Amino acid sequence: MAKHEHVRVAVIGSGFGGLGAAVRLRREGITDFVVLERADSVGGTWRDNSYPGCACDVPSHLYSFSFAPNPDWPRTFSGQRHIRAYLEHVTDTFGIRPHLRLNHEVLRMEWDADALRWEIETSSGSFSAEVVVSATGPLSDPKIPDIPGLSDFPGKVFHSARWDHDYALTGKRVAMIGTGASAIQIVPAIQPQVRRLTLFQRTPPWVMPRMDRNITGAERRLHRALPFTATLRRGLLWGIRELQVGAFTKHPGELGLVEKLARANIARAVKDPALRARLTPSYRIGCKRILLSNTYYPAVAQPNVDVVASGLREVRGSILVGADGTETEVDAIVFGTGFHVTDMPIAERVFGADGLSLADAWKDGMESLRGATAAGFPNWMTIIGPNTGLGNSSMILMIESQLNYMADYLRQLTVLGGRAALAARPSAVGAWNRKVQARMERTVWKSGGCESWYLDANGRNTTLWPGTTGEFRRETRQVDLSEYEVIRAPAPAAASRPSRTKKEAAK
Repeated sequence: MAKHEHVRVAVIGSGFGGLGAAVRLRREGITDFVVLERADSVGGTWRDNSYPGCACDVPSHLYSFSFAPNPDWPRTFSGQRHIRAYLEHVTDTFGIRPHLRLNHEVLRMEWDADALRWEIETSSGSFSAEVVVSATGPLSDPKIPDIPGLSDFPGKVFHSARWDHDYALTGKRVAMIGTGASAIQIVPAIQPQVRRLTLFQRTPPWVMPRMDRNITGAERRLHRALPFTATLRRGLLWGIRELQVGAFTKHPGELGLVEKLARANIARAVKDPALRARLTPSYRIGCKRILLSNTYYPAVAQPNVDVVASGLREVRGSILVGADGTETEVDAIVFGTGFHVTDMPIAERVFGADGLSLADAWKDGMESLRGATAAGFPNWMTIIGPNTGLGNSSMILMIESQLNYMADYLRQLTVLGGRAALAARPSAVGAWNRKVQARMERTVWKSGGCESWYLDANGRNTTLWPGTTGEFRRETRQVDLSEYEVIRAPAPAAASRPSRTKKEAAK
């Protein structure tokens, strides 16, 4: 018989968001919780993405929890291996392992209005929880475009987030589909070993130099001996990025100087004017995520690399056909085509108070209250929800703000006493999103002249936060109960009233 476990809180996912939620729950004195993880280890996107060259484009001392500083980061921008090790360390340090339920993929979550709890079916048993904290993250489910003929390709095919380390690329003809953050790390890593590398580029990215270096032993010893120095370092990195936000969100015209520096970066590495033209974007810098690399342009300029300035249109056997008609024969296809960001896959498995799935509730675009709660889904919240992403800083800052909100949400439920739930009022969700979208209109992400993964099918930016991380922290410091309806469990006597009525009717 399948096991059933009831907990106060069920956390879904064990990346930065899920582990951060677990740590915060323990620090709030809540130990009655589980972390449901579909894989066999923690780490989220830093477990799944192990492709060659995988690293973070946010400085390490900022891309870590404020409550768990790491004085031993080896580089200013750390690689996947060190970030994953950091998350394992956090799991052990804060005693999260007993709460982990690995290999538990959530198949369905359904709100029980009578019991005021969530019923959760997983691949390894069932659970019920008073509150669900969904931390599945926007970079968890790879997106591979529907390309005619792809299923008949005789060679190897995989996504960057599902890298096949058993397949040797040495001496192979390889196609890289996409030129986003993953691709610009993969291309320099595999270019020296492959026979031919063909890059299918729908839209060129803006790439800036990466100010990366080894962190010296002296620096690390200083951070260990005097922890406040690491705090100061983090604060400086944060402050610089806060000052930059205005150019993205209010004054895109000020990005002209940054654009000139990016053009100079291309000119330094790419001498062929025709190739340089193909690699130079026509949209305002910042409209799509600015990428950081010192090795991408030099790799693309090598004689064994071709750049097809169009997307992939179809596959004919081992021949790849670009939208511009270019034909290329390859042995392997690597998709660097991103993730399901604006159509969160977990939403199809969540069924709220009226039986509607979250995916249906969001069919016209994702909307939540303060990036956390959704109308019609009581006691259910997201970490890294709609409009909480960042274009130029560390997501850990936003996660910690959402953890503040989560902690106060649980405090409010405790204060209410008895069996109770909080349901976001549709009017509050609407007001919050109108405010966010109004601010979005003047940002570079809307006015910069590009199509990006930030935008949903309706052209709305439901991904990014149009302000500073400081502003978001103030907006999520505490729960405003006027934005919620308090739901109480039905009185026990209510269930017996119909039978009494029938008796009276029979008299």
